[in-house]
Amino acid sequence: MPNLKELRSRISSVGSTMQITSAMKMVSAAKLSKAQDAIVAMRPYSEKLTELIQGLSSTVEDDLSSSLTEQRELKRVLIVAISSNRGLAGAFNSNIIKKVKQLESEVYQNQEVEVLTLGKKANDILKKTMKIYHHNTDIFNDLSFNNSVEISTKVMHAFENKEFDKVVIVYNHFKNAATQFVQAEDYLPLVSKNEDENQTAQLDYIFEPEQEEILKELMPKSLNIQLFKALRDSFASEHGARMTAMHKATENAQELRDGLKLTYNKARQAAITNEILEIVAGAEALED
Repeated sequence: MPNLKELRSRISSVGSTMQITSAMKMVSAAKLSKAQDAIVAMRPYSEKLTELIQGLSSTVEDDLSSSLTEQRELKRVLIVAISSNRGLAGAFNSNIIKKVKQLESEVYQNQEVEVLTLGKKANDILKKTMKIYHHNTDIFNDLSFNNSVEISTKVMHAFENKEFDKVVIVYNHFKNAATQFVQAEDYLPLVSKNEDENQTAQLDYIFEPEQEEILKELMPKSLNIQLFKALRDSFASEHGARMTAMHKATENAQELRDGLKLTYNKARQAAITNEILEIVAGAEALED
């Protein structure tokens, strides 16, 4: 059994850890509230814009269609992996890394796969086993639409220059503070809707100017919004995952501290009992 000094030191250490995890939980909870409001407000706009672009791109003639919708033989694939710069968020980052490796080994095993990493954690792990096309660890230091556009523009240019035949985004989709799930979302080429939905699109909209001009203007904007939405999703998921992980860590630390205090009290009581016994034995010896 550890002595009393060691137990006091461990109790103090666990108490300090519990204060840190509790503070991290509160910080993530505060950031989560703002991030959750942002992604919830953004989703309807992003989804409707994507739906509109898909409907428009399927109604124009093939020779007028954008290069962003071009279907090519699948040889080279770019995976955009969105993680975080910091850990202590449970399985948030490891789930992204597992999904990227699964796509490489199972879905695109016959293609040449490269990775564009957004966030330090994914880049640190994936660069050991996969080819990194580009990485950006500063995006979450200032998560703005303009910074996101720089990345999405780079990806679009790479696709148009036929550096890649397909682009996939892998990120954590935010459901609520306690639940996030990994999403692998096709980014490029843009996919058109089926014929029945095309007819609905033609009936629902009057186009001014022509569809081709609208597509040329809105396609890049839609892709910019789609990537920014994924980044917002990941940002909210990160703080939700960290808040949950730090809540569990605080509970575990408190349980460990309570156990150590009980052990300490038992050891202290045993030490006092031994001292009393020694005093009584000494007194009896003196009487004899």
